[in-house]
Amino acid sequence: MDHISPAEIFPHVRILLGTIIGLGMARLLMTVAGIIQHPTRAKISVLHLLWVVSLVIELVLFWWWEFALYHLQVWTFATTFFLITYAICLFLLAAVLSPDSVSDYEGYEDFFLKRRKWFFGLFAVVAVLDVIDTVMKGSDHLALMGPGYILQSPAGLIVCLIGFTSSNRGVHLAIVGTHFAYQLFLMGRYFTIFS
Repeated sequence: MDHISPAEIFPHVRILLGTIIGLGMARLLMTVAGIIQHPTRAKISVLHLLWVVSLVIELVLFWWWEFALYHLQVWTFATTFFLITYAICLFLLAAVLSPDSVSDYEGYEDFFLKRRKWFFGLFAVVAVLDVIDTVMKGSDHLALMGPGYILQSPAGLIVCLIGFTSSNRGVHLAIVGTHFAYQLFLMGRYFTIFS
Protein backbone atom coordinates (compact mmCIF):
# COMPACT_ATOMS: atom_id res chain seq x y z
CA MET A 1 0.00 0.00 0.00
CA ASP A 2 3.04 2.25 -0.35
CA HIS A 3 1.63 3.70 -3.56
CA ILE A 4 -1.54 4.97 -1.87
CA SER A 5 -1.40 8.48 -0.45
CA PRO A 6 -2.57 9.29 3.10
CA ALA A 7 -5.28 11.52 1.58
CA GLU A 8 -6.70 8.42 -0.16
CA ILE A 9 -6.47 6.16 2.90
CA PHE A 10 -8.09 8.58 5.36
CA PRO A 11 -11.61 8.58 3.82
CA HIS A 12 -11.52 4.80 3.62
CA VAL A 13 -10.70 4.51 7.33
CA ARG A 14 -13.17 7.25 8.29
CA ILE A 15 -16.02 5.40 6.54
CA LEU A 16 -15.28 2.29 8.59
CA LEU A 17 -15.13 4.33 11.82
CA GLY A 18 -18.38 6.06 10.87
CA THR A 19 -20.04 2.69 10.31
CA ILE A 20 -19.04 1.42 13.76
CA ILE A 21 -20.07 4.70 15.43
CA GLY A 22 -23.31 4.63 13.42
CA LEU A 23 -24.10 1.17 14.80
CA GLY A 24 -23.60 2.47 18.34
CA MET A 25 -25.78 5.49 17.62
CA ALA A 26 -28.45 3.21 16.15
CA ARG A 27 -28.50 1.06 19.29
CA LEU A 28 -28.92 4.09 21.53
CA LEU A 29 -31.62 5.63 19.34
CA MET A 30 -33.50 2.31 19.12
CA THR A 31 -33.45 2.11 22.91
CA VAL A 32 -34.93 5.61 23.17
CA ALA A 33 -37.47 4.74 20.45
CA GLY A 34 -38.41 1.58 22.36
CA ILE A 35 -38.96 3.61 25.53
CA ILE A 36 -41.16 6.06 23.61
CA GLN A 37 -43.12 3.24 21.94
CA HIS A 38 -43.55 1.17 25.10
CA PRO A 39 -43.14 3.49 28.12
CA THR A 40 -44.60 0.96 30.55
CA ARG A 41 -42.65 -2.11 29.40
CA ALA A 42 -39.75 -1.31 31.73
CA LYS A 43 -39.18 1.25 34.46
CA ILE A 44 -37.60 4.33 32.89
CA SER A 45 -34.59 5.90 34.58
CA VAL A 46 -33.30 9.48 34.48
CA LEU A 47 -29.81 8.14 35.25
CA HIS A 48 -29.92 5.76 32.30
CA LEU A 49 -31.35 8.37 29.93
CA LEU A 50 -28.70 10.91 30.92
CA TRP A 51 -26.00 8.36 30.08
CA VAL A 52 -27.72 7.64 26.76
CA VAL A 53 -27.71 11.35 25.85
CA SER A 54 -24.13 11.75 27.07
CA LEU A 55 -22.97 8.77 25.03
CA VAL A 56 -24.71 10.05 21.90
CA ILE A 57 -22.69 13.24 22.37
CA GLU A 58 -19.54 11.17 22.98
CA LEU A 59 -20.04 9.30 19.71
CA VAL A 60 -20.53 12.54 17.79
CA LEU A 61 -17.46 14.09 19.42
CA PHE A 62 -15.36 11.04 18.53
CA TRP A 63 -16.50 11.19 14.92
CA TRP A 64 -15.78 14.93 14.78
CA TRP A 65 -12.36 14.79 16.44
CA GLU A 66 -11.21 11.99 14.16
CA PHE A 67 -11.26 14.45 11.27
CA ALA A 68 -7.93 15.74 12.68
CA LEU A 69 -6.40 12.49 11.39
CA TYR A 70 -6.64 13.97 7.91
CA HIS A 71 -3.19 15.46 8.55
CA LEU A 72 -1.65 12.10 9.44
CA GLN A 73 1.13 11.47 6.91
CA VAL A 74 1.80 7.79 7.57
CA TRP A 75 -0.97 5.21 7.77
CA THR A 76 -0.20 1.71 8.97
CA PHE A 77 -2.34 -1.31 9.66
CA ALA A 78 -1.56 -0.81 13.39
CA THR A 79 -2.91 2.76 13.27
CA THR A 80 -6.06 1.61 11.52
CA PHE A 81 -6.49 -1.34 13.90
CA PHE A 82 -6.07 1.00 16.89
CA LEU A 83 -8.77 3.37 15.60
CA ILE A 84 -11.15 0.50 14.90
CA THR A 85 -10.54 -0.82 18.43
CA TYR A 86 -11.32 2.64 19.85
CA ALA A 87 -14.56 2.83 17.85
CA ILE A 88 -15.52 -0.72 18.92
CA CYS A 89 -15.06 0.22 22.60
CA LEU A 90 -17.42 3.16 22.07
CA PHE A 91 -19.91 0.84 20.34
CA LEU A 92 -19.70 -1.57 23.29
CA LEU A 93 -20.46 1.30 25.69
CA ALA A 94 -23.56 2.00 23.61
CA ALA A 95 -24.48 -1.69 23.67
CA VAL A 96 -24.20 -1.80 27.47
CA LEU A 97 -26.68 1.10 27.66
CA SER A 98 -28.98 -0.53 25.10
CA PRO A 99 -29.98 -3.95 26.40
CA ASP A 100 -32.12 -6.19 24.24
CA SER A 101 -34.35 -6.71 27.27
CA VAL A 102 -34.49 -5.57 30.89
CA SER A 103 -37.14 -8.10 31.88
CA ASP A 104 -34.73 -9.74 34.36
CA TYR A 105 -34.22 -6.39 36.12
CA GLU A 106 -36.37 -3.82 37.91
CA GLY A 107 -35.89 -1.40 35.03
CA TYR A 108 -33.20 0.48 33.17
CA GLU A 109 -31.57 1.91 36.28
CA ASP A 110 -31.31 -1.48 37.96
CA PHE A 111 -29.83 -2.87 34.72
CA PHE A 112 -27.29 -0.02 34.51
CA LEU A 113 -26.22 -0.29 38.14
CA LYS A 114 -25.80 -4.05 37.85
CA ARG A 115 -23.81 -3.68 34.60
CA ARG A 116 -21.82 -0.64 35.79
CA LYS A 117 -18.57 -2.60 36.05
CA TRP A 118 -18.68 -3.37 32.34
CA PHE A 119 -19.67 0.21 31.54
CA PHE A 120 -16.99 1.90 33.62
CA GLY A 121 -14.37 -0.69 32.70
CA LEU A 122 -14.95 0.10 29.03
CA PHE A 123 -15.07 3.82 29.81
CA ALA A 124 -11.65 3.56 31.47
CA VAL A 125 -10.28 1.85 28.36
CA VAL A 126 -11.76 4.65 26.23
CA ALA A 127 -10.03 7.25 28.44
CA VAL A 128 -6.66 5.61 27.80
CA LEU A 129 -7.34 5.17 24.07
CA ASP A 130 -8.27 8.85 23.85
CA VAL A 131 -4.82 9.88 25.09
CA ILE A 132 -3.10 7.68 22.49
CA ASP A 133 -5.45 9.00 19.79
CA THR A 134 -4.70 12.61 20.75
CA VAL A 135 -0.94 12.03 20.70
CA MET A 136 -1.28 10.34 17.30
CA LYS A 137 -2.86 13.50 15.90
CA GLY A 138 0.32 15.45 16.61
CA SER A 139 1.59 18.33 18.70
CA ASP A 140 -0.67 20.93 17.06
CA HIS A 141 -3.75 18.97 18.08
CA LEU A 142 -2.37 18.40 21.58
CA ALA A 143 -1.74 22.16 21.89
CA LEU A 144 -5.30 22.83 20.73
CA MET A 145 -6.60 20.64 23.57
CA GLY A 146 -4.75 22.84 26.06
CA PRO A 147 -2.88 22.07 29.28
CA GLY A 148 -6.05 20.89 31.04
CA TYR A 149 -6.17 17.88 28.73
CA ILE A 150 -3.25 16.33 30.64
CA LEU A 151 -5.54 16.06 33.69
CA GLN A 152 -8.52 14.70 31.78
CA SER A 153 -7.37 11.09 31.53
CA PRO A 154 -6.22 10.59 35.15
CA ALA A 155 -9.36 12.35 36.41
CA GLY A 156 -11.47 10.20 34.08
CA LEU A 157 -9.83 7.03 35.37
CA ILE A 158 -10.54 8.05 38.98
CA VAL A 159 -14.18 8.75 38.09
CA CYS A 160 -14.38 5.35 36.37
CA LEU A 161 -13.00 3.66 39.48
CA ILE A 162 -15.65 5.41 41.61
CA GLY A 163 -18.41 4.40 39.18
CA PHE A 164 -17.05 0.86 39.01
CA THR A 165 -17.12 0.41 42.80
CA SER A 166 -20.18 2.42 43.86
CA SER A 167 -23.78 1.37 43.36
CA ASN A 168 -25.09 4.59 44.93
CA ARG A 169 -27.59 6.33 42.64
CA GLY A 170 -26.53 9.79 43.82
CA VAL A 171 -22.89 9.07 43.01
CA HIS A 172 -23.85 7.93 39.54
CA LEU A 173 -26.04 10.97 38.93
CA ALA A 174 -23.09 13.17 39.95
CA ILE A 175 -20.78 11.27 37.58
CA VAL A 176 -23.07 11.54 34.57
CA GLY A 177 -23.84 15.19 35.39
CA THR A 178 -20.13 15.97 35.57
CA HIS A 179 -19.44 14.12 32.33
CA PHE A 180 -22.29 15.90 30.57
CA ALA A 181 -21.06 19.30 31.84
CA TYR A 182 -17.54 18.49 30.61
CA GLN A 183 -18.90 17.61 27.18
CA LEU A 184 -20.79 20.90 27.03
CA PHE A 185 -17.59 22.71 28.06
CA LEU A 186 -15.67 21.00 25.24
CA MET A 187 -18.31 21.85 22.68
CA GLY A 188 -18.44 25.47 23.84
CA ARG A 189 -14.66 25.82 23.86
CA TYR A 190 -13.71 24.13 20.62
CA PHE A 191 -16.71 24.46 18.35
CA THR A 192 -18.70 27.32 16.93
CA ILE A 193 -22.12 25.91 17.65
CA PHE A 194 -24.11 28.76 16.17
CA SER A 195 -22.82 31.19 13.57
